[in-house]
Amino acid sequence: MTQTSNLPRRRFDVVIVGAGGSGMRASLQLARAGLNVAVLSKVFPTRSHTVAAQGGIGASLGNMSEDNWHYHFYDTVKGSDWLGDQDAIEFMCREAPKVVYELEHMGMPFDRNPDGTIYQRPFGGHTANYGEKPVQRACAAADRTGHAMLHTLYQQNVAARTTFFVEWMALDLIRDTDGDVVGVTALEMETGDVYILEAKATLLATGGAGRIYAASTNAFINTGDGLGMAARAGIPLQDMEFWQFHPTGVAGAGVLLTEGCRGEGAILLNSNGERFMERYAPTLKDLAPRDFVSRCMDQEIKEGRGCGPNKDYILLKLDHLGPETIHKRLPSVYEIGINFANVDITKEPIPVVPTIHYQMGGIPTNINGQVVVPDGNGGQKVVNGLYAVGECSCVSVHGANRLGTNSLLDLLVFGRAAGNHIVANLDRAREHKPLPKDAADRTLARLARLESCRDGEYAQAVANDIRQTMQQHAGVFRTQASMDEGVRKINALRERVANIGLKDHSKVFNTARIEALEVENLIEAAQATMTSAAARKECRGAHTVKDYERPADDPECPLGRNDKEWMKHTLWWSETNSLTYKPVNLKPLTVESIPPKVRTF
Repeated sequence: MTQTSNLPRRRFDVVIVGAGGSGMRASLQLARAGLNVAVLSKVFPTRSHTVAAQGGIGASLGNMSEDNWHYHFYDTVKGSDWLGDQDAIEFMCREAPKVVYELEHMGMPFDRNPDGTIYQRPFGGHTANYGEKPVQRACAAADRTGHAMLHTLYQQNVAARTTFFVEWMALDLIRDTDGDVVGVTALEMETGDVYILEAKATLLATGGAGRIYAASTNAFINTGDGLGMAARAGIPLQDMEFWQFHPTGVAGAGVLLTEGCRGEGAILLNSNGERFMERYAPTLKDLAPRDFVSRCMDQEIKEGRGCGPNKDYILLKLDHLGPETIHKRLPSVYEIGINFANVDITKEPIPVVPTIHYQMGGIPTNINGQVVVPDGNGGQKVVNGLYAVGECSCVSVHGANRLGTNSLLDLLVFGRAAGNHIVANLDRAREHKPLPKDAADRTLARLARLESCRDGEYAQAVANDIRQTMQQHAGVFRTQASMDEGVRKINALRERVANIGLKDHSKVFNTARIEALEVENLIEAAQATMTSAAARKECRGAHTVKDYERPADDPECPLGRNDKEWMKHTLWWSETNSLTYKPVNLKPLTVESIPPKVRTF
């Protein structure tokens, strides 16, 4: 095996891992400032998973109804079930109109109102006047908003001469003796060669790890690569127990139907033809936050009011909107109905079930995108040279549950903020820090083990067992006993991951090797999720545990959400498979804090 000193090296001011919305928003700031920036991506940039986002970008423009950022701030804090940090939430909501207008000026093809302003649709959990009524806040390009955004950012990056390394996989962070990050190791898929990419700043923008679940709306590339890199480098993963189930995944297919359907007026029906969300959320109805709607749907199914021969799904009715509205505002949803459910949504309802969609936790950061870790004195310290943005990060603006449209907003706001911070603080005249002698030892050891283990387990067999375990033990509704069993299963699977072998030892486009390396990232995310979930003895947002639910006839019962003991962020450490905690920041930057209360809709 090639030694570290013999590996080919490339030097850049900044290396960005991931070419989705957050990575390309950051790279655009850097390239425009004249920095030498490299963007690594496992796929062509416009095939990054941001392309799948449908519904819109949340921003209080007020084009369609009365709105301001204070309402957006309130909705996001409430939506997070008070686990979101209010300083970060205020920053995101105040910046929202600015980043949307910047995108518009770059050429983003937003839908338009008759007066030429950006079209905005209602979305779940977004309200006016602090919860009194739904508001139109989602800036949309039909139901292909992520597609339009990603292509707009890619075009701007091409114009700014950003360097893209397409079909490259980053493998490990390189940290020196001071603990600073000085670059990454990476695999060029076309040749199978391993490189050292040196950087004064490294930014992780690798997206979520939704492929740790069996039924997921996530692309197959979403294997938590940034999370795995951070965890192996001794950086904790924050709030990984919180995973969002999107209410409207196509039953049996796992393909997403945007919340924009309900924003345009679609409704959920049970087997009795009842619009049941009116019972659970009298004010917001079908536009309650996602965790709430998903639990209501699951409850209807469990109580025997599901649809179909097995009574295992809910119906989403859109035909009353009319073909003209559907083809104008929801063209992709129409195509998905035909292709994945054999349903013409202009004529009949489509079967849907809650499906894993989004990771609220991730690599802990501040509002500048800098990765932060405990300093040992109750505070936090920055990991020099390392940034994280987008779904792989946890700043934390989403807390225990993300509002729809805040994901694309998160990418834009914090991708831009991280880019600005690097531009302002990177010393261009400074030489790169020297590489440690063992810079690539971890990477080379991992690859050597795969090469030598010829009779080991098949990577996808282990990956499928991880997914089935997570689906069974960390679903929409959880029990303590089930989560504890899930912890035991995942711990056992970790040992199997170490025994994965390769039968194909070729170098050129060896997808078996890529998949095996991805499984090593999947296990980090899965173990972080399962361990963190089993330890949180309460219900909060997407983490709903039957053992701790508040009885409906006793609202004063201390069970349920436990603010006294659990108003804190979870930190999971890979090396010791252990947990520590840090407090939620309840202090906004400039406005009054929003105190915790019971979430009603």
